[in-house]
Amino acid sequence: MLRNLTLTIKILKFLLTNFAKFRTKVHKKQFTERAMLKGRFSSWMRPVFYFSGAVFVVGILFSAQSFTDNSGNPAIPERVPSLNESFSLPEQLEFAGEPVPLNNFDTRESLDKEMLVNGYWHSRTIMLLKKSKRYFATIEPILKRYGVPDDFKYLAMAESGLENVVSPAKAVGVWQLLESTAKEYGLEVNEDVDERYDLEKSTEAACQYLLESYRIFGNWTMAAATYNAGRKGLENQITKQKTANYYDLLLNDETARYVFRLMAHKLITEDPSSYGFHLEDNEYYPLIPTHEVEVDEGIPNIAEFALQHSTNYKIIKQFNPWLRQNYLPDQPDKVYHIMIPDSGERVVQ
Repeated sequence: MLRNLTLTIKILKFLLTNFAKFRTKVHKKQFTERAMLKGRFSSWMRPVFYFSGAVFVVGILFSAQSFTDNSGNPAIPERVPSLNESFSLPEQLEFAGEPVPLNNFDTRESLDKEMLVNGYWHSRTIMLLKKSKRYFATIEPILKRYGVPDDFKYLAMAESGLENVVSPAKAVGVWQLLESTAKEYGLEVNEDVDERYDLEKSTEAACQYLLESYRIFGNWTMAAATYNAGRKGLENQITKQKTANYYDLLLNDETARYVFRLMAHKLITEDPSSYGFHLEDNEYYPLIPTHEVEVDEGIPNIAEFALQHSTNYKIIKQFNPWLRQNYLPDQPDKVYHIMIPDSGERVVQ
């Protein structure tokens, strides 16, 4: 309390000093030849200023008192996390059903680093939490259908922040697929249609890539690492270092941090309140109910197509970002499915 009072006095002294300087400058400039008016100005302004200062001091004191409890200790609101604390790491942890050797100091410190980076990157982490239920509703069933561990949904978080972004290396979409990789796994990529922006189809392509990596390396942790470093890059390091254990390999900084970043997303997303993130159920973005419109011919104008289906161009593009133009060319024997929100679902309930 004494510290708060001392600080308040210093602030008030600063304001008084600077106001006096300001008043002198104004008087010299505007009232030099108006001495009588200057006197009147001073006479009514001085008590107003002193009264305002007193109100300010009282307000500061009451504010300071409101943030202390009966014993004089800071009363921190329950929902506000401390900004200068480390996070407690679990004694045991698994990623994709495989144990993480947290008894090794280097492994533990690597996880600790990613927890601090993501735990204190508040705006990004809160946005990821808000979007997680909407995106995971699509991703989780596909992972299960392909037999890929559920923890790989956090790979999409780490890769793109659950956004359709384009990397400097021209990797595209939530799963950050290169054009060559996307085409290898059956996605259509051209100037009119780019299915790397299709969440369902890109998730399926990512699953196929991860399954193939798992068959090559024999464990899911290394499969996750290949998504960042590539299979060839990891194979070279295995040959060089005589070990195929991710936690024993000396890798470039990005790949060395990569799997630990997935673990950090997992820990925070599964138990956000333990890491200072408090979201109510209604603060998560919900999955918007949609229906499919099957298209087996070209669409000359997507804006007109949208109006015909009681929506607009913006919404069509938002739910079908794989449509890269304002039209869809006619391709023989090709059928597309366009997602449209159900009637009334745009309005927040």
